[in-house]
Amino acid sequence: MLRESIACRQIQAGLQCLENNRHFLLSFRGEARNAPEFLGYVAQWVDIGYADVSLVRELLSRMPPAVRRLLSVTAYVHVHMAEALVAMHEEEHGRAISHLDTALLLASEIEARELAAIVNFWKARCHRKQGEYDDAFAHTVRGRDMALDCGLPRMAAVMRVLESWLQFQRGKHKEALSTLREAETVLSATDDHVSVGNILSTYGRIFRQEGRLDASVESFARSIAEFRKQDPNHGSLARTLANMAYVKRLVALQLRKRIDAETARRRRKGTGETASPTSAFRERFETLRQEAFAELDEAAGIYKLHMNHRGSGTVHLHRGFLYYDNGELDSASEEAALAHALGSEKDDYILKSRARILQCMVENGKLEEGIEEGGDARQHAQAAIDYAREAVELAKHTQNRRLLARAYTWYGLTQANEFFDALDAARESMNVAASYVQTDFHDTAWDDLQALKQRLVKSSKVHDVLQAWSMGMVGDKTFQQITEEFAAIVIPKVWEIEGCKVSRVAERLSISPKKVRRILIQTGRLRAQ
Repeated sequence: MLRESIACRQIQAGLQCLENNRHFLLSFRGEARNAPEFLGYVAQWVDIGYADVSLVRELLSRMPPAVRRLLSVTAYVHVHMAEALVAMHEEEHGRAISHLDTALLLASEIEARELAAIVNFWKARCHRKQGEYDDAFAHTVRGRDMALDCGLPRMAAVMRVLESWLQFQRGKHKEALSTLREAETVLSATDDHVSVGNILSTYGRIFRQEGRLDASVESFARSIAEFRKQDPNHGSLARTLANMAYVKRLVALQLRKRIDAETARRRRKGTGETASPTSAFRERFETLRQEAFAELDEAAGIYKLHMNHRGSGTVHLHRGFLYYDNGELDSASEEAALAHALGSEKDDYILKSRARILQCMVENGKLEEGIEEGGDARQHAQAAIDYAREAVELAKHTQNRRLLARAYTWYGLTQANEFFDALDAARESMNVAASYVQTDFHDTAWDDLQALKQRLVKSSKVHDVLQAWSMGMVGDKTFQQITEEFAAIVIPKVWEIEGCKVSRVAERLSISPKKVRRILIQTGRLRAQ
């Protein structure tokens, strides 16, 4: 019954069977006949959502080495699958892969193709978590084909959900959507709420990256509803809540741009309008942020129950981005540090790289805004470049294109900032980042890359001007005009180096503080009082 329910995705029937036979779990003995097989199927059901992984740990403890030495090959496959499941839940994916390799070898010896299909699928999930997408894709396809050969289309459809996610990571959005639709058609006739929820969640991820944010929010909302039907504390629910919060952050950023544009328009016109659409935008902006924080809080609670480091770290990062967007840089820095600490506990390259990128962003923010009285610009600049370098090195351990793009982009933005002004190095970083970003990226990875390109174009123009002056090419400009233009280039840079202190710039360049302020206001570095 347990095996058939998994194969046919009859989830409620399987869960009810386990509840009806709970006495077998309580009286489980490793030496009993068919005990290893029972353990293996219980592990598969725990993976689906029955009980939690502590049940599998307990059953494994009742199978000491003396019992295991007497097991058949088939029985050993089930035991290694149970061990692998525990390792997967503990986020020890290398250890899980080791158990799955053994299970796969044994399953091939006895031609247990149905078990081999599941083992390949689990192995693919482990490689995905490690950012090893090529290996993950190969094992997913292998598992899918084995399931189809065994006449198990519904099991194959579950595997196709992961296949579509990996196609999405490779930038093949059309193929990913096609694969998802095929899986959805098969699984919509089942009560497998988790798999259907995963399908909807993947739609949400694809729509988000394509810039279709309203469709993304709708898909995530439907996904959340599916997961709640199965279990209000399911790990996949937490993941989707975090994704929903991230999309709402993107919608809020779009609203902020509209608010800024409307404010600038009214300022230019000097209009005396009393009614303004910006008030509605601001209200919606704040509502979105509050909803995002609430969803992150719920996700954090679920991840805490499962002791999931990657998930908890992702929550910290999304909170950090919300703080960063609002200029709360110290709070953003604290969240990033917490995420990095969680990633370090499991040596999670993806989580650690993401955390370092946010820390790099924060340090660049502090450098640009001149935060902290008496702050050392050099200190923030050095921290930013160190974080950026480490983010790149960590991302290189993965095949996550978006992560690699963001890491190289922020390395380039840091190299091109006013402190380092290393434009050639920044251009190299930009070119590497661009090789990972496709034109169908419509999220912050794309926006940041465009910001880097614009910064390099602007800086190139400054260099061209200086080179022209050095050759005596001044056009119709007077010496006073050239002096003013030169001041507009030099003073902001010196201001950054001198900790954004007007008095220190005036002293260093032997000019009046009044002129320093005037130039900084003209170049947009200071606001007019």
